[in-house]
Amino acid sequence: MSNGDGRLTHDLDPLDHSPQDACGVFGVWAPGEEVSKLTYFGLYALQHRGQESAGIAVSDGARIVVFKDMGLVAQVFEEPVLNTLRGHIAIGHCRYSTTGSSVWENAQPTFRSTDDGSLALGHNGNLINTPELASRLRDGELGATTDTEVLTALLGGGSGGVERAALDVLPLVRGAYSLVFMDERTLYAARDPQGIRPLVLGRLEHGWVVASETAALDIVGATIVREVEPGELLTIDEAGVRSTRFAEPEPKGCLFEYVYVARPDTSIAGRSVQATRVDVGRRLAREHPVEADLVIPTPESGTPAAIGYAEESGIPYGQGFVKNSYVGRTFIQPSQTIRQLGIRLKLNPLREAIAGKRLIVVDDSIVRGNTQRAIVRMLREAGAKEVHVRISSPPVSWPCFYGIDFATRAELIAGNLSVEEIRASLGADTLGYISLDELIAATRQPRDRLCRACFDGVYPIDVAEDARGKHLLEEARK
Repeated sequence: MSNGDGRLTHDLDPLDHSPQDACGVFGVWAPGEEVSKLTYFGLYALQHRGQESAGIAVSDGARIVVFKDMGLVAQVFEEPVLNTLRGHIAIGHCRYSTTGSSVWENAQPTFRSTDDGSLALGHNGNLINTPELASRLRDGELGATTDTEVLTALLGGGSGGVERAALDVLPLVRGAYSLVFMDERTLYAARDPQGIRPLVLGRLEHGWVVASETAALDIVGATIVREVEPGELLTIDEAGVRSTRFAEPEPKGCLFEYVYVARPDTSIAGRSVQATRVDVGRRLAREHPVEADLVIPTPESGTPAAIGYAEESGIPYGQGFVKNSYVGRTFIQPSQTIRQLGIRLKLNPLREAIAGKRLIVVDDSIVRGNTQRAIVRMLREAGAKEVHVRISSPPVSWPCFYGIDFATRAELIAGNLSVEEIRASLGADTLGYISLDELIAATRQPRDRLCRACFDGVYPIDVAEDARGKHLLEEARK
């Protein structure tokens, strides 16, 4: 019997995948605790950020052991494996590939021998000067084909220890990076000067935790201390937490974290993601009102905004679909008949709830449009009188080079069609996107502290043409 590759997908239509999440990172320094199990549960809370591979590195003060494999966290790690990963320092990573293919060699944490020990590293984000950084290495020095491998080689190749190497190397690195890394005795965390991807510090009773999201701190019983600042390196050991600045901060946090990437029970800059998304729904109702009988979400990404839309409009909120939570990527090749069912494998309309109704369907974003097109068709076939589509983000018109794997601009429907043309393509009666100004207002963050590039094409860090693409290092080897 053939086994699947262990990957899960949120996608309702495999040909119209949602913006793929960045990776999840987790680190813990806690003598006397089972740090491998804390890391396992931390990664479990971050599983939505990366579902291709998972790994944990642990140190007992004398040596680092790394275990990683392809698949979900719960598939990669069983209790006997975790029981062999003993120590007081650990880092963990769950991956979605943004640079380099989805293969075992590119799974993280990465590992490197150094002059006085070894180094393990996990990276969330995407570097944009990878070719320039790789040129600093000797031929044959890279074992994997990721920007993370390049960064690990540079940090491991310096003299004077890992901390000294980090302070020398990180100012040279451009792009998005939230890092957790470790040698045998110390846990480190660092965030790029723009702070594009999130990273937070938490306190355990007898130790410290760093993680991509506050939800991961919650699940291991850690108290939120603060966000790791842009351009900051944290060093955590028996002396406590020490902070060093390696670059001046120029905050540009990812706006799409609020829209889709982060868990709703996470907080960013002290603001609940759930509260932000509900507020976006209220603002969407004010910007794009319409007479209707029922507000329904596209499960589950549209749920918070749909709640806000219903509250503001006074139109009842309801469930219009049943989602099969157990259908991930199928490993049985469907027949042509089943393939034609497409989205129905994962989503089925509640006919009694929607027949004869004027519906408002709320979703978080539109990428290629195939999913929304199929949803509109299903609702009409189930007897909906009208279908009004509302989107809780502005049109996604530009690709991301900082750690979210959007389609190319040519594949993005909003990169090629007007809103009215998109509406006609979807077959909806009306289509309304929230404005960029209202989305930003809902985050309660200043506009100039947010990266909005996927919406307005204004990139906070210029990306050279030769630094774009997922398979840069693989192509360079050909």
